Amino acid sequence: MPHPLFEKHKAVLDAAVEAIHARGFWTPFPETPSPKVYGETAHEDGKRAVEACFGADFVLDQPGQSGWVATERSPYGVELGVRYPVCSTDALIKAAQAAQPGWQKIGAEGRVGVCVEMLTRLNQRSFELAHAVMLTTGQGWMMAFQAGGPHAQDRGLEAVAYAWDEMSRVPAEAIWEKPQGKNPPLKMKKHFEIVGRGVALVVGCGTFPTWNTYPGLFAALATGNPVIVKPHSNAVLPAAITVRILREVLTEQGLDANLVSLAVVEKRTDTQALATHPAVKSIDFTGSNVFGQWLIDNARQAQVYAELAGVNNVVIESTDAYKAMLRNLAFTLSLYSGQMCTTTQAIIVPAGGIETDQGHKSFDEVATDLAAAIDKFLSDVNVAAAVLGAIQSDATLDRIDEAGQHGRVVLASKKIAHPDFPQAEVRTPVLLTCDAADEKSYMEERFGPIAFVVKAADADAALALSERIVSEHGALTVGLYSTRTEVIDAMTEATWRAGVALSINLTGGVFVNQSAAYSDYHGVGMNPAANASYADSAFVANRFRVVQRRYHVE
Repeated sequence: MPHPLFEKHKAVLDAAVEAIHARGFWTPFPETPSPKVYGETAHEDGKRAVEACFGADFVLDQPGQSGWVATERSPYGVELGVRYPVCSTDALIKAAQAAQPGWQKIGAEGRVGVCVEMLTRLNQRSFELAHAVMLTTGQGWMMAFQAGGPHAQDRGLEAVAYAWDEMSRVPAEAIWEKPQGKNPPLKMKKHFEIVGRGVALVVGCGTFPTWNTYPGLFAALATGNPVIVKPHSNAVLPAAITVRILREVLTEQGLDANLVSLAVVEKRTDTQALATHPAVKSIDFTGSNVFGQWLIDNARQAQVYAELAGVNNVVIESTDAYKAMLRNLAFTLSLYSGQMCTTTQAIIVPAGGIETDQGHKSFDEVATDLAAAIDKFLSDVNVAAAVLGAIQSDATLDRIDEAGQHGRVVLASKKIAHPDFPQAEVRTPVLLTCDAADEKSYMEERFGPIAFVVKAADADAALALSERIVSEHGALTVGLYSTRTEVIDAMTEATWRAGVALSINLTGGVFVNQSAAYSDYHGVGMNPAANASYADSAFVANRFRVVQRRYHVE
């Protein structure tokens, strides 16, 4: 009999599979924080639930606990003081391994059914997750709700849909009958069991602790693996809430809650020990090149799915919507203070300038006009606070302060007083210009609200530079503004060679640093910024194996 949760969620699962095939717009999780959708008291209930965690122990009843630790500092200046359980690596891994057989027994249908139930429960708690994401990452409220809640849940469901699409191709059993001429045929019955490869480790990041975590978490679960979530030390609460909800669902279903656990560690060496444990067979990681490459080089027993740093760039060759282009870029550079893995850093413009619907614009005019567009967009303090959010780490503040030494400052960063959080570090973007030859300035990721308008010799040189940046240093996104078909075609072919997503002539309500689940592939897996994509078949298929058994039948 099909698992009850598979039957309950089959319509959503079928629609999700259809969506990843059609690649159009679809979502079961509304992105608008409307009381009509989530309940009249959802906002206050979520806020109170998060505040109840402040200064308290976050109990998960995990094995091997030796104490409590509080690691978070809110970018908004809110005192969090949440204490999380410290559990031994060996205890978590042994408990995960002990939980896997029960997870195996409910089959692929049961697993995806439970996973969709988990995502549904997470969606019901979206306001709680949003407050946790906002206070730990510095995201503005709307981004924290959307990216931290429904959009993250979409990415998790997308991974489940890909997992189900791959697993459902494998029949549970088959009769094999080989003719033997005059003799009776050889006849066997064969069973095919989808088996998870082992313990999965999901290493979260400090800026998007749910959006970047859910794809690997649910891809691993759906394909039959227990999961240990290791959150970033400054964004533990969203991961802890997630793990608690998932453990609740498992318990309700009569399954071992230790199938999903939280590993809060204080030292990088502890994470390294966990990542290189022989039982860990897959690792999902978002973060720095240094540690990501360490995982790839040293966690040889595991398949590592890594999203690393890159230098996202946009080429401006020409435009027939100059003001709209500038507004679009101003929002792109301002959103969450550039603390996104998809934010543009290098804007490459020919030295001779560009043709526009407002006439010819010189290189300097493009840079100056973009600076003015950013300034205008952020002139209202309430808009600025909502869009910029707060700076998540001191390292980013340091990068902003020293950015001026890397080019000519066209727009200096300003500190803004947040109307609701007086202690928040809110900074506007800094915009610089430099020559293409000044590669040390712009050809490495400078995470945060720091962008360069880079002077290339001409349009051909601009396209070639964009391709080289992606190939040598990586990127998740590139953009192009051009009115010429031959330029668009040349850029398209360059992105095929380099392996990066391309956005062309964005002037409306879609921005290069946004990625839509079920439709956009987040990352390609062909350049140094990422070796995998959220999500495609390759993201799920290597997380399970098919183990068969066979025997003769009459």
